[in-house]
Amino acid sequence: MPVTSEAASTWTGSLMEGSGTVAFSSSNLGTFPINWKARSEGSDTTTTPEELIAAAHSSCFSMALSHALAENGTPPEKVNTSASVTFKPGVGITGSHLNVNAVVPGLSPEKFQEIAAEAKTGCPVSQALAGIEITLEATLA
Repeated sequence: MPVTSEAASTWTGSLMEGSGTVAFSSSNLGTFPINWKARSEGSDTTTTPEELIAAAHSSCFSMALSHALAENGTPPEKVNTSASVTFKPGVGITGSHLNVNAVVPGLSPEKFQEIAAEAKTGCPVSQALAGIEITLEATLA
């Protein structure tokens, strides 16, 4: 059965001077501020669409990798994944870099690389981002 997830945003003003908020329907975390300056110059206090995509990509990849490792008979003890999504003003989103470090007893580094590459390709968010370059750095702890 399909599941639909929702988020909502509110924006006031023009692109350059305006600002807004984004909220997730599944949580009580409140709203998160968004604005063009954070998106085009970076910020430690204001989120961006790219940060939200990075959260989706890192969490989806962690799940896909964990599943693939379990299917291989080598379930992970721990998977830590970060995603770095790059936005270039005037161009758009240009790439996502996944960096994963996992604790997987009984698995060779070579087999881990193979399974991680397959998980990158099979991850539904990676598939949704097929129009951009997706890179992977995978290491065993």
